[in-house]
Formats: sequence, structure tokens, C-alpha cells
Amino acid sequence: MGTETAGQVALMLKALAEPLRLRMLSFITTSPTGEACVCDIATVADVSQPTVSHHLKVLKDVGILVSERRGTWVWYRVAPPVRGAVTALLESFAPAALDAARHLDQPTGERADVDAELSSLADELAEQFPGTGAGEVLHTVRESYTALVRHSGAGAAQLARVRRFAEQRLTDLSRVTWSRPQAPQVLFVCVANAGRSQLAAALVRHYAGDAVVARSAGSAPAAAVHATVSPLLRELGVDPSEVFPKPLTDDAVRAADLVVTMGCGDTCPVLPGTRYEDWVVGDPGLASPEGAAAIRDDIDTRVRALLADLAPDLTLPTAAPTSAGSAR
Repeated sequence: MGTETAGQVALMLKALAEPLRLRMLSFITTSPTGEACVCDIATVADVSQPTVSHHLKVLKDVGILVSERRGTWVWYRVAPPVRGAVTALLESFAPAALDAARHLDQPTGERADVDAELSSLADELAEQFPGTGAGEVLHTVRESYTALVRHSGAGAAQLARVRRFAEQRLTDLSRVTWSRPQAPQVLFVCVANAGRSQLAAALVRHYAGDAVVARSAGSAPAAAVHATVSPLLRELGVDPSEVFPKPLTDDAVRAADLVVTMGCGDTCPVLPGTRYEDWVVGDPGLASPEGAAAIRDDIDTRVRALLADLAPDLTLPTAAPTSAGSAR
């Protein structure tokens, strides 16, 4: 990176390096219309109107925000040239920064002979999937290991995750060749696979059991499930330590009857014959516990509507819980 380029980037990063400005930026980007009035932005924190205007001006001066006056109020939105960068900041970098801070002291537990363990795992899975060639099974196992390590690092717990991820992928690969009737399969995709998509998949399993198969994946998986999401998963009877972010794969999309995207943009491949929906929901990774519970309730409502369509014989509750402590 050249000196001039580094200076330009540092200028924008300096403008972003203020907690209230980040909260304002998050407020604007999560608005259903992608913009917000200064009067609404002022509700983000208990500060004076001049303070709000100052912070918004800083973000506008470096090209992050643009504004438009309508009557007596000014409306702000993210500038089109930096929209992708802001999305990456809020949906990928910010949650990853939080997770990294929470996991700094956790040991990695490196393994001595990963290659031998992967080969042994592939032999076991080849017996479980006799219709899949041994070479393809080994390739899937190695590829699964590489994908998980790329996002969450190597460690003692990684091989167990590789087994589950590879087994899921091999099941999805086999699904397209099955001739017997199958339960509908839904794939939930978000950016980090650490919050929204994990909650949606857990809610489907909670309500539908084996009547609907639920998968989740991320276009840029995080290292671990968000700390704000773990207690919500626990309420659904899910052990958060057993849940981990997984990368999006073509076989997962191909095996799905329905793909639900949740803020991952256009990164999900579009395959003929597959139904797609896009759910605009907040990101619980940066939310307060109360905000994360509200996002969970929003996803809950959407999941119940989806199940009413996919599995009309299921008996579903008529209302979602309203707090993180609600019984399910």
C-alpha cells in the first residue's frame, strides 16, 4: 500500500473510530429504507442535537454518508461508493472483532497428525455413504477441514466439527440422487453464520423436528457463534458449544428446496429449480441482549409462517415469545 493510499484509508478509519458514530452508522444501515432522519438518529444516545450533527458531519466529510434536506429535517444514507465497505465493516469485521476479543485467551490445542486423522475419518464416512466413491469422500473431508480452519483456525475441537460438516455435505450430495420421498429442506444463509441463520435453523428444528430439514451457512463465516446468540440457542435446547459457523457450499444450495438469504447480498449461487426468499432482519451480533431477543422474535414469526407453508400439518403456536427469558 502506498503512502497516499494509506493516508486516505486512515482518514476514513479515523472517522469511524468513535463508538457513537459506529452506532449511528449501524442505525442508518439497518433502517428498512436504508436511510434515517437526523431526528431519529438522535435517539441512538442521550446526547445533544449539536453533538449528533457534529458526528454526522464527520462521517459525511470523509465520504461515508450523504444527506438530503426534506422540509425542516435532514436525511442521511450511506454513500453508494462505500456501501459494500460499510456492509463488510458492520456485518463481518465488527462481529469478528467482538468474537476475537472474547476468545483471545482460549487455547488452540493443535493436533500432531491431522492428515492421518482426516484419512481415518474419510474411511469411516466412506462406509456410511457406500454410494459415494472413496476418493470423493476423502476430497470432501479434506475440503471441509480446509474451509473450517480458514475461518476458525485449527484446534482440538476442529476434527469433530469436520466430521459433522463433511457428513452434512455428503448427505446433501446424496440427496439429489434419492428417489424416495424426502422432507423439504431449507438452507438459511447470512454473512457470518453466527447469528441470524443459526437462529432460523434452530427454530425450524425446534418446531418441525424431522418434518423439515434445516441447514445454515455463511458467505463469510465467523470463528464462533455470537455471544449474544448463544443464550437464545440455549433456550431452544441447543448446546451453543455444538454449533459452529459453516461456509456456504454449492452442494448445500443444490440440496435445498428453499434458500433463505438473510443479509448476505448476492453471494448465494442461484440454481434453477430452487426457490429463494430474502429476509431483511437485524444482525444480533452487535445487538444488546434485548435487541437480540427482538431479532429472534422477528425470525420466529417468519419461521412459523414458512413452516405453515412447507409443513401445513404441523401444529404451531400462534405467537412468538417477547423476551429473552420467554418459555418456548
